[in-house]
Amino acid sequence: MTDLSYFAAGGLSSVGTPTLWAVTIVGVLALLVLDFLVTRRPHEVSIREALGWSAFYIALPLAFGGWVWWRFGSQQGVEYLTGYLVEKSLSVDNLFVFMLLLAAFAVPAVLAQRVLLYGIAGALVLRAVFIALGAAALQTLDFAFLIFAVILIATAVKLLRDALTGHEQEVDINKMRSVRLLRRFMPVVEEYHGTRMTIRQHGRRALTPFALVVVAVLATDIVFAVDSVPAVYGITEDPYLVFATNAFALLGLRALYFVLHAALSRLVHLSYGLAIILAFIGVKLGLHWAHGIWPGVPEIPTLASLGVIIGVLVVVTLTSLRATRDREPGDAEVVVDKH
Repeated sequence: MTDLSYFAAGGLSSVGTPTLWAVTIVGVLALLVLDFLVTRRPHEVSIREALGWSAFYIALPLAFGGWVWWRFGSQQGVEYLTGYLVEKSLSVDNLFVFMLLLAAFAVPAVLAQRVLLYGIAGALVLRAVFIALGAAALQTLDFAFLIFAVILIATAVKLLRDALTGHEQEVDINKMRSVRLLRRFMPVVEEYHGTRMTIRQHGRRALTPFALVVVAVLATDIVFAVDSVPAVYGITEDPYLVFATNAFALLGLRALYFVLHAALSRLVHLSYGLAIILAFIGVKLGLHWAHGIWPGVPEIPTLASLGVIIGVLVVVTLTSLRATRDREPGDAEVVVDKH
């Protein structure tokens, strides 16, 4: 049996043999442990350090994509690269939300990368769960692609509505359910105590703001997992490639945050672009579902999807930079309500 004929649990065709899955998971865990070791001593991240790690975490998935192309063929190679581009684009939106949360909780610069790392670790776990659920749904439900299509189109509509109203730029930590729930059960101190999540105060255990921001970041991971996993399943049905694209897109977020921190506030049209991309993939999934019932219904090739996604990202980046050309670096139109 060749790699190309291997069937994952549930019967989905996949290039991921048990050995390849094991090696990949061990590799991802090793990289995650490495990131935790790098951030064990809180410090402000220099642009040189951030650029070095970002270059590494971009070169690694691209090299892996080249190996996939060489080992399994152009179809799998294009699917992987397209899925990676989609996930990387969505991860930039993750970063913008993380930036708002770090500002809302007034996270000290020396602690920012450890907060991001907790968010990345949580996102990896959640994506793995949603990928497994997605694979099970595709195998057992004939209309799973239609469900994914509806999720993506609904998300695209919400992104567009939020972008038009500016809602995505507002963070009120006192309205966040996760924060309110924690405060209901435990007292919270006002000041940070390094990376400690709890301290003993007046004879009882209390949470630090660091714990609150970590929980808030993990809560947002759930929302992004609901969006991103169906999106990449719209590119490839291979659970292994879905996992690989998600893992590689997430692992480099810690360093990429510090590289793009100033530029993030200038990507004012990113939400419009992501809305278009998610709606496009939703339509692609809907056509794929319909093609299985009525063979005459056309499908959108993966290579064409890659072209559309690249085109949209280029356009929204250029229009964003043009719209914010008079803005000072680092200026952000962010509304933070702490009261």
